[in-house]
Amino acid sequence: MFYRPAEGHGLPHNPFNAIVSPRPIGWISTRGPQGDNLAPYSFFNAVGYTPPQVMFAGDYRDSMVNAMETGVFAVNIVAEAALEAMNATSARYPRGTDEFLAAGVSKAECVAIDCPRVADAPATLECRVIKLVDLIGPEKLMLGEVVGIHIRDDCLVDGRLDPRRYAPAARLGYHDYTFVREVRELRRPRDPAKG
Repeated sequence: MFYRPAEGHGLPHNPFNAIVSPRPIGWISTRGPQGDNLAPYSFFNAVGYTPPQVMFAGDYRDSMVNAMETGVFAVNIVAEAALEAMNATSARYPRGTDEFLAAGVSKAECVAIDCPRVADAPATLECRVIKLVDLIGPEKLMLGEVVGIHIRDDCLVDGRLDPRRYAPAARLGYHDYTFVREVRELRRPRDPAKG
């Protein structure tokens, strides 16, 4: 099968999200003049290492509006136990609704920024806004620099983040999710130029 996205795919459901998967979920928390906000974005990823930088993309709604107004946001990693709560926060609540309260999610304060975070998330990245980028169509892309990192202690084993304990939820296509169950280590080959 080949199709041009502009001409349609002819399938019952759009396969694009299923092709580009699994995708990490950025559970974005923000604070705005009308209160705290929590919403999941499956178009989320790390985009830089030094300094650490992340992005999330989607509709210009409460999370992005708050981040632009305050200059900060937090990315909370979704644990398997929080999957239902994460899904509940994807509802289109009226502006000013505190999704932490609506979905029964425990809240804590960030350290380096004035922003709430998911208290029991396996990890949280505290971020300062770098810029907002217009994409083709209605969606926008938010770039942020990571200025603080929380890691839940039980996710660390021998000084490393253990992927089986960390086990972040990931988005597949349609209404499907997955979790890390199997890990295979594969080291990069040596640089032939260095011998």
